[in-house]
Amino acid sequence: MKVINHIKEIREARGIPQNTMAKAVGVSRQTMTAIEKGKYNPSLELSLKIAGYFELPFEEIFYLEGKET
Repeated sequence: MKVINHIKEIREARGIPQNTMAKAVGVSRQTMTAIEKGKYNPSLELSLKIAGYFELPFEEIFYLEGKET
């Protein structure tokens, strides 16, 4: 199963530049681009950092394909 995320939608809705978010969670802008496009699945640690950055539950950002809430 593929992991899907709503990072780009949440980030853009909040007006957060990609490079600002990448720096805040400790990755490069290129890594953030790959995560947003689904080409790279972040580690559990990074996923939790992203959830903490948005102050949202993990499940509102990440889900398995076909299991969207």
